[in-house]
Order: sequence, then C-alpha cells, then structure tokens
Amino acid sequence: MEQKHAKYERLLAHCRELPPVPTAVAHPCDESSLRGAVEAAEMGIIRPLLVGPRDRILEVAKAAGLDVAPYEIVDAEHSHAAADEAVRLTREGRAELLMKGSLHTDELMGAVVRSGTGLRTNRRISHCFIMDVPSLDRAIFVTDAAINIFPTMEDKMHIIQNAIDLAHALGNEKPKVAILSAMETINPKLQSTIEAGALCKMADRGQITGGILDGPLALDNAIDLDAAKIKKIESPVAGRADILVVPDLEAGNMLAKSLSFMADADAAGIVLGARVPIILTSRADSVLTRLASCAVAALVAANRRQQAGKAVTG
Repeated sequence: MEQKHAKYERLLAHCRELPPVPTAVAHPCDESSLRGAVEAAEMGIIRPLLVGPRDRILEVAKAAGLDVAPYEIVDAEHSHAAADEAVRLTREGRAELLMKGSLHTDELMGAVVRSGTGLRTNRRISHCFIMDVPSLDRAIFVTDAAINIFPTMEDKMHIIQNAIDLAHALGNEKPKVAILSAMETINPKLQSTIEAGALCKMADRGQITGGILDGPLALDNAIDLDAAKIKKIESPVAGRADILVVPDLEAGNMLAKSLSFMADADAAGIVLGARVPIILTSRADSVLTRLASCAVAALVAANRRQQAGKAVTG
C-alpha cells in the first residue's frame, strides 16, 4: 500500500516549481474557506484576491489568527455580489482561477453559468474528483459526481473530454477511461450500457480524443486486474482505469463518498469546462485536500498557458 497522501504530496511538490496563480476567492467569510486560501497562498500555489465584505473578512482573519495583509481584498456587500464580482475579475483576466468560499455552490455556479456575464464555453461544465486512494498505485478520477444530475450522452462526451484534458495537465498523456455501469456487457434494457458502447465508438471516430476508452465496465473490473481476468475481459483499460465515468450524479456521489469513508481516500475536486478552473472546497475537507484542489487547478492553469503559448508561436 502506498503511503497515504503520497500522490497529493507529489502534486504539491510540482506546484512549488510554478509561480502562484492569481485566484478570485468568492466570499471567504468563515475560518475554513479563508484558511484554505491563505494556506494555499503561503505554499506559493495561489495569489488570492479575497472577494467579499471587507470588514467581515478582516474579522474572521483576526479571530482565526490569519494574516491577510499581503492579499488584496475586493469589497462586495454579500455572497451573491461576491460571486458576481469574483466572476467579473476572472472574465477581465485579473484571476486565472476561481475559488469557492463560504457561500452555496449554487450561488457561485449561478454566476459562472449566467448568460453574457458568466464563464461558460462551448463545453459542458462538469466536476471531477481526483481521489488519492491509499491502496491504489495511481490517482483515480471520478466524474461527474457534483454538477450534472442526469447527463445525456452528449453531456457525457464533454464530461469525458474535460477529464481527459485534466489528466493531460497532470502529466498523464494517454489516460485510460472506464465508462461505468452495473455490468460489462451491453444490455438493451440498461441505458448506461448502450451509451457506454456509443461513447467508445465516438472515441474511435475522433469525437473524443486524447484517451483510451472502454465500456461498459463494472467498477470491479475497471480498477482490479484480477477481476477483469476472471471475467475474461481483454482490454487496455480494464483493471487499469485512471478515469471512472459514472452514469449519473447519484452513482458518482456514492462512489466518491464510499472511497472517502470506507477506503480512507482523500477527494480533491475541481470544476472543468468553464473559461477557468473552479475550485470547489468543502468545510469537511482536510487541509491537504483543500491544498490538493488548489494544486490541481494551478496545474491546469499552467497547462493552459503553455498550450496558448504553443498556439501563438506555432
């Protein structure tokens, strides 16, 4: 068993080689969210713009013993205004990342997806957990377990591409993608198996790029080689999956929480498909998980800068 947290520690070590990324932190008005931003800044991962009621932020910082003097505070009256202002700063290029503070996810994402002023692209926005499971030799991505409730097949195409692009940013040039269902054969009575087969064919035709897809696969034969061998599944993905694509949000939520609470996994999270990576932290997250979420977003931002530079010089 690999040492717990080892995968996240490698992420953080990689980030130390990069300059801190300007990050709009929306409404960091409790100790957990403010501490997460400050600690990520002290590690050199981000350079926060603290967006929210100035007096309240200073009050929380004083009570928690946090020094926010080095960081700019952008005054915003309440959480809705903070979400709007953080998105505006990001649209204007003052921030390369957006980070959730002590406001509801719906408030922040409402500002993100708002027509005309938000951060939408032609991609479907999706969430990806980057899970450090101590018993596995690699980080496992679980998507989408937080944004898309009942994704269509077209949504899943975007969800998969977002996750593949994330894997590339983290150094995996050809991630193995398992499209999960309750079984590993196509069953006309189970829609998720039909969609899995179609998505794999879309990858064959170049509609999804950059990864190796297989599905449907059940969870056991997606991540465990012995289970795949017992089922006689011949596949470059079975037993070796890096990305687990779930049928719907309920399945993804249960899978992620099962790994966290029964397999002692950490679950960093990031929202993809918008103009910038979005860091969604939870008050229940450990310090390391919050830092890992920031590190993942910072590496995605660095990769985007690199790709943009290649496009200009190319």
